[in-house]
Amino acid sequence: VGPIYMKDAEAVDKAFAYAQRVGVDLIVGVPGVWGDEKPRLDVLDRVEQKVKETGIRYAIHLHGPDMPLYPDATSIWNDVKDRDPRLGICLDIGHDLRAGADPIQDLKRYAKRVFDIHLKDVTEGTKAGHAIELGRGAIDFPKFVKMLRKVGYKGSLSLEYEKDMSDPFIGIAESIGYFKATEKNVK
Repeated sequence: VGPIYMKDAEAVDKAFAYAQRVGVDLIVGVPGVWGDEKPRLDVLDRVEQKVKETGIRYAIHLHGPDMPLYPDATSIWNDVKDRDPRLGICLDIGHDLRAGADPIQDLKRYAKRVFDIHLKDVTEGTKAGHAIELGRGAIDFPKFVKMLRKVGYKGSLSLEYEKDMSDPFIGIAESIGYFKATEKNVK
């Protein structure tokens, strides 16, 4: 479920109540308010409390350089590393790359805390990078698939296609086909 934006304790409580009602074991979310340090940590404290009460895991979604609250996997790691191990990372590989990080190395570095992955390719590893079909951009998907296997990743992989939103189906089909072929052919 998610990403769910949680600006305060009430929003956290509602999100966890919803997750319990629908029977999911993972919430992908964003705790806090953009650019405001203290409320973010207060909200994260409440998230951790709800994780302990419910057993539902929580993965913070990173958003690249456009939204500075959590631009990359390391920014999330810094907030969760000393907390309950059921708090982790939703690794959006396109946004991670756009923030100047290496999503393959971040998967390796933080594997135990990566609970969800958004598959997205981008034209370049800078803020100027924009979404493109998987395999046509800057991400080395064969290397990424090898790393998924190496770290024993068992979570979800979700295609996040943000190009040609008025008619996305051909690009979605191409991206799915590319990833399936890569997964099948990379050893």
